[in-house]
Amino acid sequence: MLHHRDATPPSPQADALLRLARDTLAIEAQALHDMAARLGAPFVQAVQRMLATTGRVIVMGMGKSGHVGRKIAATLASTGTPAFFVHPAEASHGDLGMVAPGDLVLALSNSGESSELNVLLPLLRRQGVPLVALTGGLQSSLAQHADVVLDCSVQREACPLNLAPTASTTAQLAMGDALAVALLDARGFRPEDFARSHPGGALGRRLLTHVRDVMRAGDQVPRVLPQAGFGALMREMSAKGVGAAAIVDEQGRPLGIFTDGDLRRRIEAGADLRALQAGQVMHAGPRTIAADALAADAAQIMERHAITSVLVTDAQGLLVGIVHIGDLMRAKVI
Repeated sequence: MLHHRDATPPSPQADALLRLARDTLAIEAQALHDMAARLGAPFVQAVQRMLATTGRVIVMGMGKSGHVGRKIAATLASTGTPAFFVHPAEASHGDLGMVAPGDLVLALSNSGESSELNVLLPLLRRQGVPLVALTGGLQSSLAQHADVVLDCSVQREACPLNLAPTASTTAQLAMGDALAVALLDARGFRPEDFARSHPGGALGRRLLTHVRDVMRAGDQVPRVLPQAGFGALMREMSAKGVGAAAIVDEQGRPLGIFTDGDLRRRIEAGADLRALQAGQVMHAGPRTIAADALAADAAQIMERHAITSVLVTDAQGLLVGIVHIGDLMRAKVI
């Protein structure tokens, strides 16, 4: 009688898994270390050509190099260098029309002998489009057609079979990042520029949102004169729902602030507040900020001084608004 054997392979041991993982990281780290040591004049030439480009950087690559190329194009575009990815196979069927005079092609191929990419090389040469190659094949067809060759060769792949693109694609990706960082620095790219291309992200909100966008203004601002009674102060705080009220002079300049925290501390101290005026219980010298300041700056003031509200003043020092920590949270600034 025949017995069916379980075809499920034995589960690898934890130490074997960790050894392979560490070997992979070590091989790829060594590849990057070696590539950094080889950097020289060609890298500078590539950056200079990309800076001089009046059009866009067109990134091309097949297979895994294509996947890396898409990421490089996205990184360039988000850091001040207009770029997009064109698939070499699609380029042979019409998409080459996306490449225009003034553009520059950044081509990725580990071997430098990708047929889909190489068939385009004479056409790019005929168009007069500069070509920068990221390749490990320094004597390849791609390298021979390129104006600048960036050496992305690796001694071996991290794959135990030395077949799957691993260390080579890591090298390409890192070289693309190196180009992007060098270009953004040369262009004087600032955090504000990055935020403009990432308006939906956390950084975009932090760098594009101003105090005026989130502050409470007009009748929403709780304020009383210093001679107001304590009861009037409490009614103003309750009505506006900020947990604080500004104490202002006759012209509207803030003299102080009174908060829920101040109320709690005075009650704990046993003070009889009913007969006091707003000017007598206020915390003098309140923290203020301008309406055109970044909302992130207001958040920093709150964090630094352990407060939950900041008064907003204009150029003449008049109270024009108040921003509460809840307003910043709703705007996703913090």
